[in-house]
Amino acid sequence: MKFHNLYSFFLKSTALLFGGVVLLPLTSCRSNLASNGNQVQVWLTKGDESIKLQQQSSISFVNNSNNIQNIDIDDSQKFQYVDGFGYTLTGGSVEVINRLSPSKRKALLNELFGNDKNSISISYLRLSIGASDLDSEVFSYDDLPEGQTDPSLSKFSLARDKDLITMLKEILMINPKIKIIAAPWSAPVWMKDNGKSKGGSLKPEYYDVYAKYFVKYIQEMQKEGITIDAITPQNEPLHPGNNPSLYMPSDQQKDFIKKSLGPVFKSNTIKTKIVVYDHNCNKPEYVTNILSDSEASQYIDGSAFHLYEGEISALGAVHAAFPNKNLYFTEQWTGAKGTFNEDLNWHTKNVIIGSMRNWSKIALEWNIANDPQYKPHTDGGCTECKGAITVSDSENFTRNVAYYIIAHASKFIPADSRRIASTQTDNLSTAAFITPAGKRILVVQNGAKNVETFNIKYNGKTATVNLSGNSVATYIF
Repeated sequence: MKFHNLYSFFLKSTALLFGGVVLLPLTSCRSNLASNGNQVQVWLTKGDESIKLQQQSSISFVNNSNNIQNIDIDDSQKFQYVDGFGYTLTGGSVEVINRLSPSKRKALLNELFGNDKNSISISYLRLSIGASDLDSEVFSYDDLPEGQTDPSLSKFSLARDKDLITMLKEILMINPKIKIIAAPWSAPVWMKDNGKSKGGSLKPEYYDVYAKYFVKYIQEMQKEGITIDAITPQNEPLHPGNNPSLYMPSDQQKDFIKKSLGPVFKSNTIKTKIVVYDHNCNKPEYVTNILSDSEASQYIDGSAFHLYEGEISALGAVHAAFPNKNLYFTEQWTGAKGTFNEDLNWHTKNVIIGSMRNWSKIALEWNIANDPQYKPHTDGGCTECKGAITVSDSENFTRNVAYYIIAHASKFIPADSRRIASTQTDNLSTAAFITPAGKRILVVQNGAKNVETFNIKYNGKTATVNLSGNSVATYIF
């Protein structure tokens, strides 16, 4: 599905000793998250894999000043609210997670979505409307024999996603507040001008029918107890080479929204947000073209981006042009040919910190899970996309780099947190937040090879920190 070899590697065994200090593993943490007084909790992942999301010794704020570089935290400067951090729950992810034994499966779902000491507290999910390229095979919710059409959508059915729906219900039992954004990889082939799952465009005569297809999806999911918070009209609309896929240039998406999708949502009292684009940062003009049209813009909540091309600052530029529209970072994959170190650092700097500093409400990595051969996927789908989890057999799974990239945010920054001001240095990338409970969270990525010493400076006090080179840390105070 993607062409950039961002970097990743399989989980290695975890070291529990560092510098003579016993570190607290993931399983000892949630009850201890609330810092008191001048104490700062520290959670660390190193690019060399020697430490992975482990709690370090706490540090303290003091009144003394020094000549060390500062990361200034200013919670009087407040920015966007955060909806959450997470992944896409693909059909393939559901398939491999269901290969686990009942006890292992339950433990994994609780670890991913729970809110206790063993969990990373994922708060946001992305779904495919119909198949993505990380399903075993291509399907829509209204597939017909060649030559047939169904303009009344009388044959619409979510049956092909029954296993995904079952898992979503379990996830909602664990976290009833989790939010969901959904996107189609393709319309049903009978609505397309090439009659194929790969490529082609939506026929204008089916704009209204396709809009009603979205309505049916949202309504049928709601009947299952699953609320779709937002949709995008098309995943990667400028990438018709995937299977499935659909080519939808900006003018077509604009016309589809203002002539069909927006009015049909309105007439059916659909509250689900419409989010445009859902593709790379190198084409922000795709978004600005649509949002500049007042007829289309009235129906649109915001825009969504990936970062296989372009710069993350494109989100900030869109925000500057349309400050009343929201931004969503919806996808970035880690690949089979990558390394843990490079993936951890690039993704944390760009996907987590970069998207948040550029006004995104969410940060999502790509798929939650697949097998050791990077399957399942469609014929023509991504053959190198590595999940956050690799399921090897009924009793064993591995936590990969995308797990830790998201966990450094999701575990500590719940939904409805708000980004606050934090400074950066040449080597230190940062994003800071205040949670609904009033905790301050600081995520820092050290892009240098060597240790960086710095002060966390807040309310006139300083806490001096040493952060290993090519490492990521989350600080809670």
